[in-house]
Amino acid sequence: MLLRLPTSVSEAQECLAEGAVPIGGATLVWATWQRDGFPQLAMSLRELPEAGVLGRGTLGSAVLLHRIDDRVPDVLRLAASGVGTGAVRRAATVGGNLVGSTLRCLLPAALVLDARATVLEPDGVRETDLAEVVAKRPVLLSLRWREPVASAYRKLPGEPGGPPPLVVASALHAGDGTGDRLRVAVRDGYDVLSGSATVDFGAEEALRALRESTLRDAPTAAWEAVRSQVVGLLDGRGGD
Repeated sequence: MLLRLPTSVSEAQECLAEGAVPIGGATLVWATWQRDGFPQLAMSLRELPEAGVLGRGTLGSAVLLHRIDDRVPDVLRLAASGVGTGAVRRAATVGGNLVGSTLRCLLPAALVLDARATVLEPDGVRETDLAEVVAKRPVLLSLRWREPVASAYRKLPGEPGGPPPLVVASALHAGDGTGDRLRVAVRDGYDVLSGSATVDFGAEEALRALRESTLRDAPTAAWEAVRSQVVGLLDGRGGD
């Protein structure tokens, strides 16, 4: 297998045009390749500046999970710190988790941040939403978002060998003249549900609105965590 390490977007586009397979941190594909055979050409974005950004409002796809710190909102930092073991987090990347993984541990956090994705295609770079990232699995370059007022994250205990544990993520966003808005996402098994509500009338009204969104299908255990996060975020805001 030949591994290419492009240092510019144009080089990365050339790699795609040549059929290179993006590998992220390779934590998810290595065993499969050992079983089924390695691709002739692979590509890592670890040397590409656009994929290595880590700062306020932005996170590159080649950033290793263990490097994600308080430069990003709590919900994203805590989601990254709960992925696998320390050894996995030192090898796994943001892009590999969001695009290459069926668990997508970072997806609930990215959804509540209302993040947008910058993706690489053979004919250029463009911005898209997370729904397309999940559905089409493009080559992810980076995420960007508007900083929330506050955010929260919780991974509930799971059964050994059982389904993925429940995850609840939430973020409170300042409104643009229309009131603050709360976004909540729940990972239930391999599915991620999300919803949002304005918070002009307090926690109970926000929770009622969330129950009328697609989150209505979330299990009871998740709703207990949702309630705790919503109340905590709005209490911390100092106005409810």
